[in-house]
Amino acid sequence: MTDTPMLGHVALITGGVRRIGRATALALAAEGADLVLHARSSREEAEGVAREVEALGRRALVVLADVTDEAAVEAMFAEIDRAFGRIDILVNNAALRGEEHFTEMSYARWKEITGVILDGAFLCSRAALRRMAPRNYGRIVNMGGVSAHLGAGGRAHVGTGKAGIVGLTRALAVEFAAQGITVNCVIPGKIGGKRAATAGKGIAGFPIVGREGVPEDVAEVIRLLCRPASSFITGQSVHVNGGMFLP
Repeated sequence: MTDTPMLGHVALITGGVRRIGRATALALAAEGADLVLHARSSREEAEGVAREVEALGRRALVVLADVTDEAAVEAMFAEIDRAFGRIDILVNNAALRGEEHFTEMSYARWKEITGVILDGAFLCSRAALRRMAPRNYGRIVNMGGVSAHLGAGGRAHVGTGKAGIVGLTRALAVEFAAQGITVNCVIPGKIGGKRAATAGKGIAGFPIVGREGVPEDVAEVIRLLCRPASSFITGQSVHVNGGMFLP
């Protein structure tokens, strides 16, 4: 294996400018991939990550889009086509979190959170697969959540969306295996550092390794799954939680 097994590949990371998204961008750039860094509105942050990617000798494109908007997603992929002419890797990392008691949860809030998680993954995966399948190669990594497996009070919308991601992963893995495309799900546990106020709240337990994770712990697993040599791993849900949840 070369030191840059992803050289010449193009990777899109949705929600690619903070925490796990940023760490994944840098991990894939270190493997030789050029990066498309998606954000909904944080252009300044995205451009900061782009500069970090470029410092590693790779190209970086910043795109702003609402992943729940079909036209916006199609426009994003058209921009990728113009800039790179290909897409090899998709990491569906965009998500919203929230915490509301179920009986007080509005339908609008339910739709907002499940929409970003599920509709965003559907629209981005569909656009990517339309480009990957004719080339008989691709890597998709969907981001799950441990709350879908442990349960968490006040997070029915998040847990439902993340549980759905597991089902999407398995369905796409089966449907596109013949085209040389792998689809896997990475499920982080408690990841420390600066994070949203609702991140990890309501989730019982603590990693048996004695520490919370860091974004790089998760990015390392995503890096593995995105490598060309990982063609025998597909349809899997990989928990990265320090032993907090043992399936």
